[in-house]
Amino acid sequence: MNQALIIEDDRNIVELLAIHLKDIGFEATRAYTVSEGMHLGLTQTFQLIVLDLMLPGGEGLEICKKIRAEGITTPVLILTAKSEEIDKVLGLEMGADDYLTKPFGIREFQARVKAVVRRSLPAHAQPHGGAVGAMQFESLMIEPDMRRVSIRGQRVELSPKEFELLVLLASHPGRSYDREELLKLIWGYDYEGMAHTVNAHINRLRSKIEPDMQTPTYILTTWGIGYRFNENL
Repeated sequence: MNQALIIEDDRNIVELLAIHLKDIGFEATRAYTVSEGMHLGLTQTFQLIVLDLMLPGGEGLEICKKIRAEGITTPVLILTAKSEEIDKVLGLEMGADDYLTKPFGIREFQARVKAVVRRSLPAHAQPHGGAVGAMQFESLMIEPDMRRVSIRGQRVELSPKEFELLVLLASHPGRSYDREELLKLIWGYDYEGMAHTVNAHINRLRSKIEPDMQTPTYILTTWGIGYRFNENL
């Protein structure tokens, strides 16, 4: 059974989520504070983290920021009572994969869980997902079917969204994507206010694969438009 970490201070919500996660094949570990959630998220392996933003002892975003800084790529689904767009943007920029605003329906919750976990799987393990050929660009190797990226043979750990961004760009070298287009293709969001989320993920991706952040080799900026993968490699 898959393992999920629920970090939420409302115990009634925790138990409800645990029940409905079990219905789709997850066993839930519970944390009720920032310190508990941080410890479990950093020391144990999970296939999913469900994270509330408002927690005793601090902000849930700090947990997301920390685990991503440690190279942990577990899909993160944020739950929040905040409806302001800025909170959603901050969550995604910290490396979360999706969010739900309370109150939400259980079916929607289960659908979002399945989606974020599915995107973290190798292509051959996904429903209706055929194997995709490996791509080699100088020292960078991208193996979409294995969901693996390596540089000079050393594996690079990417979050699901970072990996999707890289595969999309690398599959179409030279094609420039604007931020709104990337937001829609990778996150499924279709409005301009969250375009900075793309910038944050591109910066994190570059920090992991580029030999020199100041002069990128792979992911280039198309000024006035957005980003493209280097077509001259």
